[in-house]
Amino acid sequence: MLQQPISPVAPPAPQPFDEWLKGVRAEALTRGIREATVDQAFAGLEPLPVVVERDRTQAELVLTLDRYLQRHLTKKVINTAVAKRQTHAEVLAQVQKKFGVPPGIIIAIWGLESNFGRFSGIRPTIQTLATLAYDPRRAAMFREELFDALKILDSGDVEPAALRGSWAGALGQPQFMPSSFLLYAQDFDGDGKRDIWRSAPDVFASIANFLAAKGWASGGRWGREVSVPTSLLARLPEVAPLQTEGCLAKRQMSVPLPVATWSELGVRTPGGARLPAADLEVASASLVSGVKRHFLVYPNYYALLEYNCVNAYGLSVGLLSDKSTGAKGSTVSTGSGSKKKRQ
Repeated sequence: MLQQPISPVAPPAPQPFDEWLKGVRAEALTRGIREATVDQAFAGLEPLPVVVERDRTQAELVLTLDRYLQRHLTKKVINTAVAKRQTHAEVLAQVQKKFGVPPGIIIAIWGLESNFGRFSGIRPTIQTLATLAYDPRRAAMFREELFDALKILDSGDVEPAALRGSWAGALGQPQFMPSSFLLYAQDFDGDGKRDIWRSAPDVFASIANFLAAKGWASGGRWGREVSVPTSLLARLPEVAPLQTEGCLAKRQMSVPLPVATWSELGVRTPGGARLPAADLEVASASLVSGVKRHFLVYPNYYALLEYNCVNAYGLSVGLLSDKSTGAKGSTVSTGSGSKKKRQ
């Protein structure tokens, strides 16, 4: 007897959102989140298709490092950073005293993350995170972030209607994920709430607390732009090969060498001068290279990568910080273009 062809097994139908949400609600209660908080947060909740679409179509970085820096560090951005640093000088000094992070670095991250406080996200965070947690691609990660967002509501730091952020669930002017908010957000203005949406002192202190927790050492610089001899560039795979561990940004950096060694190899400032004596005291540095521009990055740079592990981002923070404070040793080409707002 001929065997009937075996029909392929159909994949299981996805669990309806309402049923899935009941399970999330039950787990939230077991985690100690108040029932009133859960009921208010989940009332009438529906997934947002646009969030899944954004998650599926994230733009990849196609600009060269050199072009990225030119496009993002415009004269307008630099002038705004200088002005904002002056405006908030008093509170930034207080934040630096407590956390050890200099004003320029804080202002640079603030500028790149929220356009100096102009944009902190418009998406309703609970709905956004529920959508991403329901979607199977990264369900486990976003499920945890959803519970952390519920904890934020439970704490009273923000009202449900005001809990808004990016399409990926990042919150407020520092663009913290909920898990980072719970760990690093600060009430620096003393009003009893960690308001990273409207309070500049809370925003600045939260950014600084994050960087300090990730290893930023007070008094150290992030790195500097340098000139590298063509002969050294040809020998780099032998002298200082790329790192083999960590995120992509770290794997695009050379292994660290003492700054004094880089100096002996002919690395100089862009103007051709020897590296400053203070830099030679840094234990080690790695080289990050674009097409035409090169940078020695020091241990504090790794703290910047904890915020966003992309070299274009880390270098933009460092260079904008230098320009906002008038620090020497960095040059920033400017050009047209602006960063698209995240929604």
